Amino acid sequence: MPGPHPAVAATRLAVRRAVADAPAGSLVLVACSGGADSLSLAAAAAFELPKQGLRAGVVVVDHGLQADSAQVARSAADHCHALGLDPVEVIRVEVATADGDGPEAAARAARHAAFRAALLRHDATRLLLGHTRDDQAETVLLRLARGSGTRALAGMAADGPGPLRRPFLLSVGRAQTRAACAALDLPWWDDPHNEDPRFTRVRARRALQLLQDDLGPGLTDNLVRTAILARQDADHLDALAAVEAQGLGESPWHVKDLESLSDALRTRVWRLLMARAGATAADVAAVHVESLDELVTRWRGQGAVDIPGGLRVARRERLIEVAPRPVE
Repeated sequence: MPGPHPAVAATRLAVRRAVADAPAGSLVLVACSGGADSLSLAAAAAFELPKQGLRAGVVVVDHGLQADSAQVARSAADHCHALGLDPVEVIRVEVATADGDGPEAAARAARHAAFRAALLRHDATRLLLGHTRDDQAETVLLRLARGSGTRALAGMAADGPGPLRRPFLLSVGRAQTRAACAALDLPWWDDPHNEDPRFTRVRARRALQLLQDDLGPGLTDNLVRTAILARQDADHLDALAAVEAQGLGESPWHVKDLESLSDALRTRVWRLLMARAGATAADVAAVHVESLDELVTRWRGQGAVDIPGGLRVARRERLIEVAPRPVE
């Protein structure tokens, strides 16, 4: 008897690897929009998870951004029911139209809030997302365009944060998910937003295609490989920085101790020290780290550095101290 279509086999293998560490008997949810990526993921999960002693359910998020969004969500849920997944939940979310980071970020924030709530509500241990190798390549390209550092160039994580898993991220491409759906006779939905140039990711997708046409089809593979290598380097440096930050202790810090660190470690240590003082990761941008580092590397008697989140960092002779910023 012939085996499954190669694309179907690839999606199933990716899911099997992604849930290898899930507790036996636990519930694993799949985020499904009805598109080819997430629908092929749901089909692979429905096939593989029971064989691994796991239960498989689905969360369909309706962003309400299009006139037929409720119908699309219901159709996705119906396909997942037919695949045998249970529970299947449709969640309608409100997307903040005035979000300062743009509509894509606002939709992502609303979607992930719904995911977190669903994980708690169903006592699920994992949630599988349908991001593919193509999504990873586009992410790296976008971050290159923005001049991001090593951690940003690492792209999305296949495992995490927390219970999130992206089974297709390193091994399955967009063409394969479509081929898998076609082989399984699963009709998928093409989101018209994926062709709308108002969205940054759509423009990145088009740019990647143009680059591949000029430079060859290996570009996606190379960008994904870049992300893997960057993540390995960033993870290693972050681990070393955590040890150094722990050794520095609480404020104030001696300048000589910070001077002794390499640039790659010290910039990471600054972020950890600020987080320990009460700032969040989003608070401490590259421009803040650069100003903090100049207190050590380019000291000219400059004033204190204000960090969003209510912190002020100042150098006094050979000591650097962080304290709450005075209310003005």
